[in-house]
Amino acid sequence: MHAAVVRSFDTVPKCESVEIPQPTGEHEELITVLAAGLHPRVRSQADGSHYTSTGELPLIPGIDGVGRLPNGSLVYFAVPETAFGSMAEKTVIDLRHSLPIPEGADPIQIAAAMNPAMSSWVALRRRINFQPGQQVLVLGATGNSGQMAVRIAKLLGASRVIGAGRDPQRLNELYALGADEIVSLNGDPKEAADRVAEVASEVDVVIDYLWGKTAELVIPSLLTSALIEVARYTGSKLVPWLVL
Repeated sequence: MHAAVVRSFDTVPKCESVEIPQPTGEHEELITVLAAGLHPRVRSQADGSHYTSTGELPLIPGIDGVGRLPNGSLVYFAVPETAFGSMAEKTVIDLRHSLPIPEGADPIQIAAAMNPAMSSWVALRRRINFQPGQQVLVLGATGNSGQMAVRIAKLLGASRVIGAGRDPQRLNELYALGADEIVSLNGDPKEAADRVAEVASEVDVVIDYLWGKTAELVIPSLLTSALIEVARYTGSKLVPWLVL
């Protein structure tokens, strides 16, 4: 069978013939891969820059995908941290790390969307006790993960979702995805941070995909604005910050 193989972190993966892997564990199964996700996490895996990299080569990249089991059922799967990933015609998965998906679903869309969607889904469902009616600010909302975060926050019952990003076209597209307000991060970083704080002073949760200088400036601006609101009204407000 064929797979994308990395033999050097200085070169791109190449299509090569490899042996079909065999299940060895109790919960393992050989799956036919229909689509594999190409995420930033996968790119950093392929060039050896991800913090989990062990430097092991050769490497077949890929951390998840959609495939068909021997019984014909369709599943989304995540693969363990091994040198044999999902970018192959077949791979071995742990059935405990898979989810059934209905026939007729688009394998490519699911493989592309699941990883970026899980970041905000896990953050809101597992990292904090998010409640319907709370307000959410998404920093970096114009990226794939940020766009999904806007949709997921609204799906989970956020009363107000604010999207902040740089790409003007994608920023305006956030309204169709459920955003109630948008904020541009273009221009002077301090002025952009102040714009965010002015709009988002009452948010309950911040999901941050930007890190770096922007987040560094937004945090104190947002907290200062929140303190002004606390002083103006009775009560207090805690703003969980989820760095993804």
